[in-house]
Amino acid sequence: MNTYIDREKSWLTFNARVLQEAADQTVPLLDRLRFLGIFSNNLDEFFRVRYAAIRRMSLEGIDTKPILGAITADQLLKDITEIVIEQQSESLRILNDIEKKLEKQCIYIINEKEINKEQEVFIKDFFYQKVSPALVTIMLNDLREFPLIKDTSGYLAVKLAMKPSSNSLVSKILSPKEVRYAIVEIPKTINRFVVLPSTNEKQYIILLDDVIRYNLHTIFNIFDYESISAHMIKITRDAQLEFDSDLSKSFIEKISDSVKERRVGEPVRFVYDQDIEKDTLDFFLTRMKIDSSDSIIPGGRYHNRRDYMDFPNLGRYDLLYKQNVALPVPGLDLDGSLLKRISEKDYILHAPYQSFSYVIRFLREAALDPKVQSIKITLYRLASNSQIVSSLINAAKNGKKVTVQIELQARFDEVSNILYAQQMQEEGIQLIFGVKGLKVHSKLCVVERVENEVVKRYGFISTGNFNENSAKIYTDVTLFTSDNRILKDASKVFEFFEVNYRVHRYKHLIVSPHYSRARFVKLIDKEIKNALEGKQAYIKLKMNSLSDYKMIDKLYEASKAGVKVQLVIRGICCLIPGVKGMSDNIQAISIVDNYLEHARVYIFCNDNDPEIYISSADFMTRNLDARVEVTCPIYDEEIKKDLLDTFEISWKANVKARLHSDKFDNKYRVRTENERVFRAQQEMYIHYQNQLEVISEIV
Repeated sequence: MNTYIDREKSWLTFNARVLQEAADQTVPLLDRLRFLGIFSNNLDEFFRVRYAAIRRMSLEGIDTKPILGAITADQLLKDITEIVIEQQSESLRILNDIEKKLEKQCIYIINEKEINKEQEVFIKDFFYQKVSPALVTIMLNDLREFPLIKDTSGYLAVKLAMKPSSNSLVSKILSPKEVRYAIVEIPKTINRFVVLPSTNEKQYIILLDDVIRYNLHTIFNIFDYESISAHMIKITRDAQLEFDSDLSKSFIEKISDSVKERRVGEPVRFVYDQDIEKDTLDFFLTRMKIDSSDSIIPGGRYHNRRDYMDFPNLGRYDLLYKQNVALPVPGLDLDGSLLKRISEKDYILHAPYQSFSYVIRFLREAALDPKVQSIKITLYRLASNSQIVSSLINAAKNGKKVTVQIELQARFDEVSNILYAQQMQEEGIQLIFGVKGLKVHSKLCVVERVENEVVKRYGFISTGNFNENSAKIYTDVTLFTSDNRILKDASKVFEFFEVNYRVHRYKHLIVSPHYSRARFVKLIDKEIKNALEGKQAYIKLKMNSLSDYKMIDKLYEASKAGVKVQLVIRGICCLIPGVKGMSDNIQAISIVDNYLEHARVYIFCNDNDPEIYISSADFMTRNLDARVEVTCPIYDEEIKKDLLDTFEISWKANVKARLHSDKFDNKYRVRTENERVFRAQQEMYIHYQNQLEVISEIV
């Protein structure tokens, strides 16, 4: 039997869990549409990155056994395409089911053939005023080179069957009909879902695609055609960045140029409306040079279903999950001085259950505090209109020395990060653009403040990005501390960013790429030793992905020694749990629910004196060996207990928890006869509410 689960198939199985949420009849209808959008967006990124990488291996004839295991790149590409075709078919079935249920709620998604007279007037005016000025339409027959098709856009492939040039009957019979082809880019500057005037308490939506279809004659009225048809197509391109060696260019310029080149990356997936005529499909495949090495996937009438993430709520909050109000962190007052409270003890923030505003407030206070000398921070993904950046600029304007390590190669955020980098540079902020050959994925901030003529450090370390938008939907933990043991090490990390030929030693933080793998192995070895000596031994790991074979082997070794291993892994899990003689003592679940599980929390029994860490790193080879990651120990006993409690809440999940398996079946964890329904994310919010009540009673 296999020792590992294939990484790509494990990822596709994770995305199938997202699709399960879209299919789940207990999920509110509009949230089911959101999950469909997430599923589609995930799949787009998978093809741009993972599928594209495997395709490159195949084309270059690379020996993939050390990377992919027993399967060849060619076979894996075929397997992926088959799985995706099946998933796409399932997503269409789910979409049809949702649309029928929306109709029962008096919400109708109509197409261009279902428009009434009143809607016709609105749609024509909307087309002339909003859509027509934004359209890019290209006639294709006479072009020597096919135009660039962007993989972030959807297109209508248009076929015009022209009228015969002669009126004679013989000419009409003998002459083949001239066919012209065109392409219409669906504008991204206009919301994909057009809300139409409501009628008799019925709400109507039409997709922008169908607004264009309804007005095809207006677009092509200069042509004398017999018939016209339009079917959607979509392309996905290889998203790998290629850097040139021009020494005269700055790093920002090289990234910018590389992102521009990505627009013309090799196509790796072509999705088309399965109702398209064969001659039209052949025309586009031939002219776009799409061949059998690419993934060609028949789909439904509409693609780019990631847009469903932004489906209008229509004021129907009864069809959405109830939004919990972000709670305060017990003992931390946003109206008071955070630095003063943090100087007394450590605090931990659990987003989105608790308010991310503490991170912004911390930086705002540091920006204004006359005793603060400097702020150093790492930035990976930022919100649009980032309050983090605004706070840092504010600090620079107040004379603080602000140093920002910004990762320009954060995939698909390169353009945004370049713009922020330029903005911060203009304001006098010192920028560091990473370490050659390593992405900086750590989440650190260190503030230096002069107190009694001595420099005291304050800071925070997180499992997630400093992004106020994602903090509303990603579950992450952030430690606020003034513990100099931790922050002295964190300062060394920033020194490494600036002078990266010098490798520092860290007494408390575990830092990739130099120390993480060896330290995690040492922690597991300690549990193995304790188990063999008859002591209690366990490992509890919560992370996004587990794919590093060496770390998996180490967990297998721990299982064989009798160490109890509990894994809460949202995404990729290449470890096979529960196999006799290999992983008897390992259990692994995945929780997919309203929030994206993103926190990394690592717990080791340590002979009943638990060692607990929070981390930016998963157990993936790239995190351990090819990125700058930081894993932070938790020393505060209250916080250690809190993280143990929250892990147990996740582990007890029996509603949104699926079992990891090499069967790829996403089976839900089955409740025992007397076990109550336990939805972990709901219980987590109650847990933090109860914490506040306990604090208020003590006060």
